[in-house]
Amino acid sequence: MPKTLVTGASGFIESHLARALAQRGDDLRLLVRRGSSLDHVEDLEFERVTGDITDRRAVRRAMKGAERVFHVAGSTSMRSKDRERVFEVNVGGTRNVVEEAMRAEVEQVIHTSSAGAIGPARPGGTADEAQAFTAGHLGIAYVNSKHESEVEALRAAARGLPLVVVNPTFVLGPEDPSGTSNALVKRVMLRQIPFYVDGALNIVDVRDVAQGHLLAAQKGKAGERYILGGRNFTLSRLFADIARIAGVPAPPIKVPANLTIAVVALARRGGLPAPVTEDEVRSGSQWWTYRSSKAKKELGFRPR
Repeated sequence: MPKTLVTGASGFIESHLARALAQRGDDLRLLVRRGSSLDHVEDLEFERVTGDITDRRAVRRAMKGAERVFHVAGSTSMRSKDRERVFEVNVGGTRNVVEEAMRAEVEQVIHTSSAGAIGPARPGGTADEAQAFTAGHLGIAYVNSKHESEVEALRAAARGLPLVVVNPTFVLGPEDPSGTSNALVKRVMLRQIPFYVDGALNIVDVRDVAQGHLLAAQKGKAGERYILGGRNFTLSRLFADIARIAGVPAPPIKVPANLTIAVVALARRGGLPAPVTEDEVRSGSQWWTYRSSKAKKELGFRPR
């Protein structure tokens, strides 16, 4: 029976996608790094293939006999020490996946990109799929790597690979295996964010993102990309809402981004601890606000 391959099922979106595919009745194969825990999907039926997307032989082995591929694996790290690894995984890993998918002549690839690959909107505005990439000058490794990995995917689509791109915004929701995506909420609840900058985020539920992947596979057009987003928040409003629900004070101080970046950089050079990285501050000062009109119209995407 033809397989549905999911890369990186130990992650947040990946695990919810695997569950949605299993509920649909797909014959699942999960490509997971050695040592990764799959306890959160242990109740599902699947074939495990151990390997890393940066290992072309492992990708080729996982691709054998696959009919459809959901390429979700990637690195979301904002830590300075991980910059090279972020590009290795997100760009090099994607190149391996799409090239091996072409070699295996799979029927479809759904590539999980990020709204960050589109770049931020103008302050007070929203962006959509037609916007040219606007974030390169910020120097944020994660964002630039997701843009470059999407370019790799769309280049393969232009060469004939039946590939659709989805661009989730900032994902929150239940059952986050690593806690990474929900760390922002946790830090507000624990009062670990002493200040914030004047930015904004689009928040989407992970369960809606999983369903958006299935819709992209059913109705998406090859070579197109679709933003999977929910509601836009300023950071001030988002933190106030989280704090109100959690019953804690909201972060009290809004500070200029440039001053904060300078202080964080000075602390790093002096070997002092800082609550955030420079990339996190640069990212937080942008308006990552989007419209999902295309996904709603063409895919029937309905985020909660």
